[in-house]
Amino acid sequence: IVYGPLSVGATSVLYEGAPDTPSWSRWWQIVERYRVTILYTSPTAIRTLLRQGDEWPQRHDLSSLRLLGSVGEPINPAAWEWYYRIIGKGRCPIVDTWWQTETGAIMISPMPGATPLKPGSATLPLPGVVADVVDQDGQPVPPGQEGFLVIRKPWPSMLRTIWGDPERYRQQYWERIPGVYFTGDAARRDEDGYFWILGRVDDVINVSGHRLSTMELESALVKHPLVAEAAVVGRPDELTGQAICAFVSLKGSGPWDYDQLAAELRDWVAREIGKFARPAEIRFVEALPKTRSGKIMRRLLREIVTAREVTGDVTTLEDFGVIQRLIR
Repeated sequence: IVYGPLSVGATSVLYEGAPDTPSWSRWWQIVERYRVTILYTSPTAIRTLLRQGDEWPQRHDLSSLRLLGSVGEPINPAAWEWYYRIIGKGRCPIVDTWWQTETGAIMISPMPGATPLKPGSATLPLPGVVADVVDQDGQPVPPGQEGFLVIRKPWPSMLRTIWGDPERYRQQYWERIPGVYFTGDAARRDEDGYFWILGRVDDVINVSGHRLSTMELESALVKHPLVAEAAVVGRPDELTGQAICAFVSLKGSGPWDYDQLAAELRDWVAREIGKFARPAEIRFVEALPKTRSGKIMRRLLREIVTAREVTGDVTTLEDFGVIQRLIR
């Protein structure tokens, strides 16, 4: 993101502060003033901007944009559609990229203007990348079925070891499913071979034997017209093994009947996915805990619903006040 563009002579625009300071026009003012051509950001940032309404970007000339990018976590179709329609005006391809720090390069991504797009899908592996979706035994799963995302053959920028801990390197990346690189992500492929990244393997909730991706649940919630953002985690449950707990922030300022709205959202998810996916608990929040780069920190939410405290690493947390308000 820093060295790559600079190494090929691209101009990168840097700014200090937050996207809402002095107003939610901050990014769009920068695009208009400096004629920015490529915008590459996280789905969480996109959902945050979506929550503020269309009027902020519509005040500015965004015609210089020619390519939009998404990175860091799966993007839900509703956020994808807003990004494409409002920011790209229906003319900018969205490059939804899957990669890791460990891979050293983008691995799964549409080729701008060449790959037909599907909202929410990272589409296809780039040339030379041999990706697959497999079960615990390393066997490919049928189209539409969830499995583990793996890379079957080496690539030039792959990590070679973990500094000072080669045994951890072998165990974490190569021994979970022998013979392939284990990414730690869950995914599925559709009938066209497109990859749909579902999030980290530990972001899968098992409710009465039903394996549910947090991304799938969150996508269902943000389809509701009143929901701006959602984060879903599992908490222990004696009857079902795990129960679904959803943290939801709403569009606008209300007033809301939270009990009625919670019941409505539970029914909404049940209709979108199935009765087995109905959240056991919905918590309405002003904001979700995020890293400085905009990723939702679900592991902190898991700590809150299981232990009512946070003891893990919070050095990358953007605003600790969000956690304090959630614990109260």
